[in-house]
Amino acid sequence: MTVLIDPPHWPGPRGLMWSHLVSDHSLDELHAFAGRLGMPGRAFDRDHYDVPETVHRMAVDLGAQAVSSRELLHRLIAAGLRRRKRR
Repeated sequence: MTVLIDPPHWPGPRGLMWSHLVSDHSLDELHAFAGRLGMPGRAFDRDHYDVPETVHRMAVDLGAQAVSSRELLHRLIAAGLRRRKRR
């Protein structure tokens, strides 16, 4: 049971770079961790939270494991929690 965060490499709102926060166990674990970070519900997108670079360090300090984007996606898929966009 691990919450994972990738590097803030994704450009987003407010001129910030953004990370993805996921769980390799359950969405309940993810939502609980995001709540501890103070993330708003609107930051949740299907299977992850979008986390601004200003919160990345706090997520790691609270126990999120920093991994590459590739590793994050691999573990999300392996856990069966990946939810793709519907066309």
